[in-house]
Amino acid sequence: MKNTIFNIQSEQQFKEVVIQVFKHQFEHNPVYRSFCDLLYMHPSDVSNIEEIPFLPIQFFKSKKIISSLEEVKEIFTSSGTTSSITSKHYVTDISFYKESYLKGFQHFYGNINDYIILALLPNYLERQGSSLVYMVDDLIQKSNHKESGFYLNNLDELADKLSSLDNSGKKVLLIGVSFALLDMVEQHSFNLKNTVIMETGGMKGRRKELIRTELHQLLSKGFGVEKIHSEYGMTELLSQGYSNGDGIFACPPWMKTLTRDTEDPLSILSKGKTGGINVIDLANYNSCSFIATQDLGKIYSDNSFEIIGRFDNSDIRGCNLMVI
Repeated sequence: MKNTIFNIQSEQQFKEVVIQVFKHQFEHNPVYRSFCDLLYMHPSDVSNIEEIPFLPIQFFKSKKIISSLEEVKEIFTSSGTTSSITSKHYVTDISFYKESYLKGFQHFYGNINDYIILALLPNYLERQGSSLVYMVDDLIQKSNHKESGFYLNNLDELADKLSSLDNSGKKVLLIGVSFALLDMVEQHSFNLKNTVIMETGGMKGRRKELIRTELHQLLSKGFGVEKIHSEYGMTELLSQGYSNGDGIFACPPWMKTLTRDTEDPLSILSKGKTGGINVIDLANYNSCSFIATQDLGKIYSDNSFEIIGRFDNSDIRGCNLMVI
């Protein structure tokens, strides 16, 4: 199935694989099966993607979401305060994740060997179980450049290296959490010509949250670049969407976003309307590929999407089925 998922060539093939994956997870994922049963949804009733039930993302905090009897090889956990309950993503076959992020990066940015990867992810490095750190660490290794690497709080060293590499004409990707990138441009000024700046979102309690346009304006000015790129990912997904500017994300061929009605979460909205973001991630073959996130956004006619905000509270309307 893995080869099929990562070689989808058309919208029709995507739909066919989605239906296969839904049937597989209905049969092999006890939590998802119970959720579907409570909604009286059976694979025999489903012929379109829009009819598939999307599991509320909070289930990853309270249940073991798994569609395999194989041994768990990795457990990715979300960040959170000491008092909050974190999400756990149980991964039985890590090769699904590796193939997803490597092929996803190639799909949007080309050969990883063409880039020097600099990572500024202090809050992720300071804890265990980050899927983002796992991905970026592997990208750093695959880039095959001795200059690639992680940075924690040594911003002066990173600033010198970034300027030096950019001036040498080498292609650089700086991927960082929002608050750390802001720290960088407050302490140093840049005029970068050969560097992609990619933010992974979130102030993680270190700074006041900013709207995306304000954040990107500050970073664009500080780094001297025209556009700020973004990565859309989360613990509960094994695939990422990417934006090369203006906060408009695109998905790789094995991933798709839909919007649901905030008042009727089982109803899928037409494109262009704001609603809750549902994600189909076929790389989640051994967990759950159909996830109702806590993000608000809209889908455009070309299937690109924008994140507008998040639900105000953690209990998404209509998700009281979590008592299972």
